[in-house]
Amino acid sequence: MKAGQARSAASDWVHRYARSQPGYRGAYFSGSTVGLPDGTELPPTSDVDVHIATTADSHPVRAGKLRHQGALLEISYVPWAELASAQAVLGSYHLAGCFRTDTLIDDPTGRLRALLTEVAPRYATAPWVRRRCEDARRRVETRLAAIDVSAPFHEQVLGWLFPTGVTCHVLLAAALRNPTVRLRYPAARAVLADYGHPGVYPELLGLLGCADLPAERVQHHLDALAVTFDATARVARTPFFFSSDLTPGARPIAVDGSQALVDAGDHREAVFWIVATFARCHTVLAADAPRLADAHRPAFREAVADLLGITSGDDLVRRAAGTVRHLPRLWHTAEAVMAANPEITG
Repeated sequence: MKAGQARSAASDWVHRYARSQPGYRGAYFSGSTVGLPDGTELPPTSDVDVHIATTADSHPVRAGKLRHQGALLEISYVPWAELASAQAVLGSYHLAGCFRTDTLIDDPTGRLRALLTEVAPRYATAPWVRRRCEDARRRVETRLAAIDVSAPFHEQVLGWLFPTGVTCHVLLAAALRNPTVRLRYPAARAVLADYGHPGVYPELLGLLGCADLPAERVQHHLDALAVTFDATARVARTPFFFSSDLTPGARPIAVDGSQALVDAGDHREAVFWIVATFARCHTVLAADAPRLADAHRPAFREAVADLLGITSGDDLVRRAAGTVRHLPRLWHTAEAVMAANPEITG
């Protein structure tokens, strides 16, 4: 499917299903498809991100992935309060890029257009770029400090994994690039190569724990994940915010997308989403099929130990502390990227 067709499908979904939802205030595009020419062919591993601005606390349609008119959409709900001012948006590394250009799908109140008018001209100014990099750095620090070692191991892993991966977002914010989720490591690698710092990339992989992995080990654990994923998709009932990522319809991204990275030689870059998906599967299995969780737990523990070098909560705490100690060096690189970025203005 071409990008223009997918965006048309997303717009149709918004007008059919989102506009009538309680608290609906508007919708806009986000993510990697923003700015793609209409004729660009989207790979099967790509979805179209749609943000729904809302004042409601609950939603009749759950956030996550769904199919509409052949397009795979990723629906996210953004609290209206987070869009209260241009300053709030400009300082948020995960929101500001959505208003860098005209991404609006529907704007019944006019506020989204007003935000776009204020944010777009200031998006690339140095003070706001720095503020967003600081926002990402702060997220690394605060969330790594909040790891709960009394939680089930799969929850501990998730609590460590995602903020560790936000180290990539510090660099992506400095380069004015999309803070992608699943592909954050190859995106960060591209930034470091483009700005003359390729030697920093192995350090990012080292913080994750997969700098020296051979492809066959990653493939082994991806095969094990596929088995766990399919078992989870069959029994999942309890809703989680990521539930739609663990359905048969999401398999082309959750499993096949990682396989595509391995096949392309980016096996280390596949590790982040392999482990994230593995841990999310066990969150679901713990709730909906505890006996099945027991059967699949050895494969998960083996993957975390082999791919990341982590076997316990104590390991996670030590690795979190190491990442925090590394942040000044990462910040030095981010400053160098900002200084060399020709798009950033004074």
